Amino acid sequence: MALEQRLSLKQTLQLRMTPQLRQAIKILQVSRAELETIVGDELCQNPTLEEADLAPGAEQPESRTADIEVSEGEPVETKTSDTDTDSSDIREVDWDAYMDRYSSDFHGSIGTGSDRDDNKQAFLENNAGAGDNLVTTMLDQLALIMMNDEERRVGEIVIQNLDESGYLACSPEEIATLAQTSVETVNDAREIIQEFEPPGVASVDLRECLLVQLRLIGYESDDYVVQIVDSHLADLESRRYDKLAKTLGTTADEVVECHRIIQRLEPKPGRNFDDGETRYIVPDVYIHLVGTEFKVVLNDEGLPRLRVSPYYEQMAGKSRGATEAQGYLHEKMRSARWIIRSIHQRQQTLRKVTESIVRFQESFLRDGVSQLKPMVLKDVANDIGMHESTVSRATANKYVHTSQGIFELKYFFTSAIRGTDGTDVSSESVKRKIQQIISTEDPRKPLSDQYIAESLSRQNIDIARRTVAKYRELLGILPSSKRKRYLTGT
Repeated sequence: MALEQRLSLKQTLQLRMTPQLRQAIKILQVSRAELETIVGDELCQNPTLEEADLAPGAEQPESRTADIEVSEGEPVETKTSDTDTDSSDIREVDWDAYMDRYSSDFHGSIGTGSDRDDNKQAFLENNAGAGDNLVTTMLDQLALIMMNDEERRVGEIVIQNLDESGYLACSPEEIATLAQTSVETVNDAREIIQEFEPPGVASVDLRECLLVQLRLIGYESDDYVVQIVDSHLADLESRRYDKLAKTLGTTADEVVECHRIIQRLEPKPGRNFDDGETRYIVPDVYIHLVGTEFKVVLNDEGLPRLRVSPYYEQMAGKSRGATEAQGYLHEKMRSARWIIRSIHQRQQTLRKVTESIVRFQESFLRDGVSQLKPMVLKDVANDIGMHESTVSRATANKYVHTSQGIFELKYFFTSAIRGTDGTDVSSESVKRKIQQIISTEDPRKPLSDQYIAESLSRQNIDIARRTVAKYRELLGILPSSKRKRYLTGT
């Protein structure tokens, strides 16, 4: 068969992700804080997009979430504020008394009475500040120590190489190479830093950290508690008290007392220092119980109301011809309309998804996690007539405020565990049952995973022992061998 070249036409149909569609998908799945950032950037970059101003003399409505269903162009009732009353209230303030009461706190005068101290404390507590940083705290203490320049330089390098738990992030040999000094100099600097507050910082492992703390509170090397930390931490972790007593030549009661002393030490000296920003959660949706029904209210507080600028709309209508400026103007107006439509669609989708979750999880909203039902994305998707991927994006990074607390929307989607009576049980409710069973156990005889599985089986929950172990680990609960408590004799 001879090979030949020829030209031909073929018509095909393809789905392509336009930039506008990508933006709509991104807006749907971003968190509330990210959406505010996107809107702010768009307001800066697009001159045809602006915030819709309220009518003159109008107040911001108490709840902006209730206006989601109002279509563009519909009038919104506003309430005139009584500015005269506010002005009269300001004039009625006794400013002389106010200054006498509060000025001393901010200008260094002595003042009298407990009110001054209470008000100053309240002022300081109500002003948010950054948390203490471990490295900064250690450097401040190092600056107060008398030492030569070389020791101070090595000490600063040691402190700069601490991890979030307060341990040395690399070996003393690596720090010696980095500082171009000897390992002995590095260890000398570490010994000084380990006595700072909190004690035990700059240790290489748990053993050294605990030994430093024991030494600082007065224990000697021949004490049982020091010997246990130095050589027998593995046996202590497994609570082999009898074996430890035999090895050390003492009683089991003495070993238990040593264990209690060790439990009062801090295994992570840096845990109480804040090295990052505090993350605050603002719910995207509120679910309120009104009478006997649950109502879904969207929280769009802080999100500006957007519109296409009437000025640029008028300019576009008067312009004639296909100039470059005219093309730029029309492109920006299309972009503005698209982002307004995308945000509106996001809010509508979020409302539909949340209302569907309410229909599925009404028992949970009334009675708590024990009534949480198993649910998957497909259930909600079929209920509201959308694709599963849309539901997944709509619930990503979103939080809901309910009478049971604040939850991520993803929390309501849980796997099912088949009950012995044929009904499905949510995995979250099973975790709660495991937690309740363990909380009521006798600490001298902790319950095994097998016993917990059999106990759940009697409650019509068919679950394997290894599944109990997995859920117990997710809850942060130790196995029965490590939960056992040894009671000392009297």
